[in-house]
Amino acid sequence: MSKDLEYVFVTELQNNQNIVHKVCSLYTNDRDAHNDLFQEITIQLWKAYPKFRGDSKLSTWMYRVALNTAITLYRKSKRKLDTQNYDSIIYKIKADEYDETQELQLKLMYKAVKQLGDIDKALVFLYLEDKNYTEISETLGISEVNARVKMNRIKNKLKTILNP
Repeated sequence: MSKDLEYVFVTELQNNQNIVHKVCSLYTNDRDAHNDLFQEITIQLWKAYPKFRGDSKLSTWMYRVALNTAITLYRKSKRKLDTQNYDSIIYKIKADEYDETQELQLKLMYKAVKQLGDIDKALVFLYLEDKNYTEISETLGISEVNARVKMNRIKNKLKTILNP
């Protein structure tokens, strides 16, 4: 890889590292595992970067590589990776009119999402990141129709989990 391409890669990674951190938080439960997964995703991005053709947005491509790396490691381990404990990352903004109801609802939603399978969890993650179905389908390597159908099924599943 040329020095110019290396510089562009490092710059792009620095500008978009929040994508990698979000995926790591979704699939790990402590700082060491987060750092290990971040490093593995960075390595996979580095290896794949020369082949990036620009057919999609760089962020979409990064989501795809990051999610595929996390899911592949999950499957290779043949054990369930615990997801990030939401209580350990919650950030409270102190305000005069703090309403605990919304925080409780978010905790319940995260708890429900953690019960989903790896692909479904990734789909919900991208949906909550305000990605449209075209970007979700490109990132996960499924058809747009399949992404929509899966999301509807996931919504119903989450409703069942949250309202048994």
